[in-house]
Amino acid sequence: MGRRGRNNEITVDILLRAYSIGLFPMADAADDPELFWVEPEVRGIIPLDDFHISKSLAKAIRKKPFDIRFDTAFEAVMAGCAAEAADRPSTWINETIRSLYSELHAIGHAHSVEAWEGDELVGGLYGVSLGSAFFGESMFSRRTNASKICLVHLVERLRETGFTLLDTQFTTEHLKTFGAIDVPKAEYAKMLERAVAPDDLDFERR
Repeated sequence: MGRRGRNNEITVDILLRAYSIGLFPMADAADDPELFWVEPEVRGIIPLDDFHISKSLAKAIRKKPFDIRFDTAFEAVMAGCAAEAADRPSTWINETIRSLYSELHAIGHAHSVEAWEGDELVGGLYGVSLGSAFFGESMFSRRTNASKICLVHLVERLRETGFTLLDTQFTTEHLKTFGAIDVPKAEYAKMLERAVAPDDLDFERR
């Protein structure tokens, strides 16, 4: 994993340019205001035409346990992703990240998928859209399967609206159950170049 210089003077334009060439920012900790650029040697993606759903998850989805919404509580989703949890005692999502991505959301380049129980947000994910690429950033879950079901709905939306690349930054055992794979940096660069070349797609289009 490569790191390219700390920089607190990042704007949304710089951020989008970075995504277009394979970089993304992270922080060492939530209370560290500085960011650094990350460029993994091996990149995680989920091929949209080879997305897997387990039988047990498909059964859970059919029961419609949550009201799934898009882009109605972006900052709340970020807060959920930044919150401490039993399986995540610390986070890299600091106030700088939250401010920048809220700006991206305001101009239509960052989106959330949300799982609701009535008026309670119980899970979600967020990411960045650019061209026909979607860069998944983080997810959280306060109910069984909440973030997984959000991911399923994200993939459905990306397919419906013509997206071609779902970037997960890294792969985890959890993401591999959905079909996530690792691709070398050079191969990813070619995929990314093709994906960001077209005009931005409308994530909200029905």
